[in-house]
Amino acid sequence: MSTVTETEQKPAPAAAPAAPQGAKREPVRRTAQSLYAKHAKVYPKSVEGRFRRLKWAALIVLLGIYYILPWIRWDRGPHAPDQAVLLDLPARRFYLFFIELWPQQIYYLTGALILAALGLFLATSLAGRIWCGYACPQTVWTDLFLWVERLVEGDRGERIRLDQGKWTFAKLRRKAAKNAIWLLISLATGGAWIFYFTDAPTLVRDMVNFEASSTALGFIGLFTASTFLLAGFAREQVCCYMCPWPRFQSAMIDEESLVVTYEEWRGEGRGALRKSQSWEERQAQGLGDCIDCFNCVQVCPVGIDIRDGLQMQCIGCGLCADACDEVMVKIGRPTGLVKFDTHNNQVALSTTGKPGPYKLFRPRTLIYMALMSVIGGAIAAGLVLKPGLDISVLRDRAPLFVALSDGSIRNAYTFKISNMTRDPLDYTLTLDGVAGAAIAVAGEHQEVSAPQARLTAAPDAVTTYRIFVTAPRSSLKGASMPLNFRLTSANGESATRDTVFLAPGS
Repeated sequence: MSTVTETEQKPAPAAAPAAPQGAKREPVRRTAQSLYAKHAKVYPKSVEGRFRRLKWAALIVLLGIYYILPWIRWDRGPHAPDQAVLLDLPARRFYLFFIELWPQQIYYLTGALILAALGLFLATSLAGRIWCGYACPQTVWTDLFLWVERLVEGDRGERIRLDQGKWTFAKLRRKAAKNAIWLLISLATGGAWIFYFTDAPTLVRDMVNFEASSTALGFIGLFTASTFLLAGFAREQVCCYMCPWPRFQSAMIDEESLVVTYEEWRGEGRGALRKSQSWEERQAQGLGDCIDCFNCVQVCPVGIDIRDGLQMQCIGCGLCADACDEVMVKIGRPTGLVKFDTHNNQVALSTTGKPGPYKLFRPRTLIYMALMSVIGGAIAAGLVLKPGLDISVLRDRAPLFVALSDGSIRNAYTFKISNMTRDPLDYTLTLDGVAGAAIAVAGEHQEVSAPQARLTAAPDAVTTYRIFVTAPRSSLKGASMPLNFRLTSANGESATRDTVFLAPGS
């Protein structure tokens, strides 16, 4: 997208004759200027330190969980999948170790998502974008891809020279090797994601025998391509432009949030350190501890300068703190010029020289913790008390009712039993709300009506019946009456569902 701007006309040279009066003026020259700056590729430099070690630990643990989890087995009995974590879409089941959820129990997923959101809010209020810097999938895979890039192409300076140099066979070989490894990682990532939706060993066997479905192969290709593009090329642009969280973080943090902070009161003014210069001389010249080495900028995965203050692009990884500490040790100055700190503590240090108290428990963190406790407790209680039986009742709409020859009125219903156990069960169906109502099951005992009905349901399945409810006209009071279905299993568990019974108006 571009816009057009006018440029000032240059004055005519002194020797040039003036234009005759009334002569046509030359048109104003226009130049096209882009509304967007061209993307500058970021070349993060390698660094060592405690935050880098934490990032490696997070990467290993999270990728280990992601790749290994689909292969863990969990015995659920005969005729049940034994994969510990499985989202079985054809069977409409979600398995998570000992938990089995049916489609009508989607509210557990809603609760889990709310709990995750509150956890993210709490983490941000405590330590800024700590999730983005250590646990976000984009960060984890980008770190892995960057490690491969350094392994093949070298560190920051070597990679810059390689990209700026001419294309040679050596350059082509290194680029091809890097992209081949990236592609293998992306393929493993895409394949592992599909393992969560189907039995992992079965899918691998089908792929080896070239029998995998086109759907599975299509989704593996999709997730392979997205991983390759986002982690290999988009990188920090996902964090800066695609992710909405940077726009929210300012509403989540406060003066007591631990964020990556540059101690401006200690580091300014900036200036290069000369070997012959003592720290007393620097202080006399108004210079601080920052020697303007730009190491903090060079190691930043999003390419920002933390010395400019807290910025939307900062993902809170702390690598700039590692780089700065490394320099401070070399020049014999105290570490912590760049560190995780709170705004209030920085104010206290700059004014009194003494650190201020850290307030972990404050209104917003207490609210988040309380909400997480309530929702987490409700989910846990629901899972412990989760029923093994559920029913649904749908009344026929055409016809609304049928008048029988003896004057009684009959309504028809579609009745479904969800047997969430691993055993076939027998049930007793009774009615409440309409006096004298009788039940008949379509296709059974020539549809003989009785006060109750005996039903059965297959294990771990939904069994459907067509139920006829007949009531004498004398017991009907109005065109619509509430009707309650109660189903009781042989082991004593019951489920109820309310509906209506329709009859001719008085």
